[in-house]
Amino acid sequence: MAFLVNIDTEQAARGILAEGLAALARHIGGLPRGDASRAESIAQLDDPAFADALMELMRLVLERGAVVNLTSIREPEEFVRLHLFDSLACAGLPELESAQSVADVGSGAGFPGLPLAALFPEKRFTLIDSVQKKTEFVEHAARVLGLGNVRAIHARAESAGRAPALREHFDLALCRAVGKLSLILEYALPLVRVGGSAVFYKTASAAVEIEESRHAIELLGGSAEVRIETEACIDMLPDRNHALYIVRKERPTPDAYPRRAGTPAKTPL
Repeated sequence: MAFLVNIDTEQAARGILAEGLAALARHIGGLPRGDASRAESIAQLDDPAFADALMELMRLVLERGAVVNLTSIREPEEFVRLHLFDSLACAGLPELESAQSVADVGSGAGFPGLPLAALFPEKRFTLIDSVQKKTEFVEHAARVLGLGNVRAIHARAESAGRAPALREHFDLALCRAVGKLSLILEYALPLVRVGGSAVFYKTASAAVEIEESRHAIELLGGSAEVRIETEACIDMLPDRNHALYIVRKERPTPDAYPRRAGTPAKTPL
């Protein structure tokens, strides 16, 4: 079944996308830190082909979403703001710039993993989700977009964190999953190698959760310092209250974690 987007609506969404990508390029260009990949990232953000790829991803999600429940966001302009911009907000983080292997935990329809994989073709992205129809869609979208740096894994986060091939394997884990920080820490940190980091997409008002999560952070091997980044979120989403919470992995996660499937949600650390 074809999904048709009104041409005026599509053009409006593309205009919003162009403005947001330009704001992100300015943000990344103005950062005091970085590595050799920064200039490449800015050039990619300025490349019309990158915007075309993001628009094609939106089309794929909305078209498949008419059959499979991939997202509740159906309007293109909202899709650009709440999926594409939100996904790309971490693009200037030094933790992402230096990472070679990235896990997207609870990726759903592929966010933030697919937009970031298109922006950073030199990095390897593993998108993990418990819903098979969603991981099948991610594989399909990656093929259509020519993203050879993406693999999708159908698994619960707890199972992935205990799998020898995935446990403490990644330089960086990303998590946009809904849930308190104490819960999603147990999903993400076991996947991160010592010296790597986990980035959690939250709201700025969720900072109160940091104190509630001190025990979980310590238990799972994280650093006591939790950094909160808001600048890129404000640049692209000025009317939203989004923020990125970054936790560095300092010690191996004990073998007892993550606990068996369903336990973290029922009894968060």
